[in-house]
Amino acid sequence: MIDIQDLHFAYKKKKVFTGLNLSLQPGHIYGLLGKNGTGKSTLLRNIAGLLFPDQGKVKVLNYNPGQRNPGFLQELFLVPEEFYLPNVTIEKFVACNASFYPKFDHNQFNAYLKEFEIPADNKLQQMSYGQKKKALISFGLACNTSLLLMDEPTNGLDIMSKSQFRKVIAGAIDENKCIIICTHQVKDMESLIDRITVIDEGKILFDQTVDRITSKLSFKISFDSAEIKQALYREESLKGSAIITNNTEDEEGKLDLEMLYKAIVTNGDAIRSVFQ
Repeated sequence: MIDIQDLHFAYKKKKVFTGLNLSLQPGHIYGLLGKNGTGKSTLLRNIAGLLFPDQGKVKVLNYNPGQRNPGFLQELFLVPEEFYLPNVTIEKFVACNASFYPKFDHNQFNAYLKEFEIPADNKLQQMSYGQKKKALISFGLACNTSLLLMDEPTNGLDIMSKSQFRKVIAGAIDENKCIIICTHQVKDMESLIDRITVIDEGKILFDQTVDRITSKLSFKISFDSAEIKQALYREESLKGSAIITNNTEDEEGKLDLEMLYKAIVTNGDAIRSVFQ
C-alpha cells in the first residue's frame, strides 16, 4: 500500500530525512511514534502528497502522491494536528465535502457523532477544539478511505474522549484499510496499534509488530537485584523496578508501550539486538 524508498527531505537547510525506507501494508493500525520535531508530521505529509521528496520515491496505492491524482485523493484522508473548519453546521460541512469521497457513509458518520456525543446541529466554530477534532475524526472515518492518516489525534481530547477514540478506531480497521496514527502520547495508543514504528532525528529506530514485541520481550516489575541489573531497560517505580527483559519463557505478556518507547530512545541497540 505504501512503499517509501531512499526518501530525502529537507526544509531549506534543515535536513529531516536522509535515505528513509519504509513499507506499510493494509489491515494494520500503525503507530508512528517519536518526539516532537523528529519528522513524523513531515512523513505523513509526504505520504499525502502535501510535501515533495527532494530525492527518492514515495508510492501510495500505486500512485505518486505529489501528482494529486483524483483517484488517489478519494482514497486518502488526513486528520492534521492543526486544522481550520468553517463556521457552518456539521450538516452543511458534510454536504459540501462528502461527495469527494465515493464511499462516504452518512449513517456511519451519525453513529460516530453519537459515540463522541457531538450534537449534529452545532456550528463548527461554536464548538471546543476537542469537539471539532472529534467531528473531523468522525468525518474521516465515515469517508471509508483505504488510507487514513492521523496526526496527534488525541491532543485536546479528555480521558473519556480518548477512550471513545480507541473504540471507534478499533472498529474501523479491516483487511483493506491502513490507518497510521502519528503521536508522541504513546500511552493513549497502547491497546490500539498493532505495529510500532519509532522515528527519531529523521531515522527509523524501531519497526516491529506488537505480537513480535511481546513474544521477544517481557515487561514486568522486579525486586530481584540480579535480574534488574541484567535487564535491557529499567526504571524505578513505587513498587520495585519496572524492567524490560528477554522473554525466555515464551509467554506472551502485556506490552508497556511507554516503557518500550523510552527504552528504544535511550538504549536502542540493546532492544534492537533482540530482534536480529
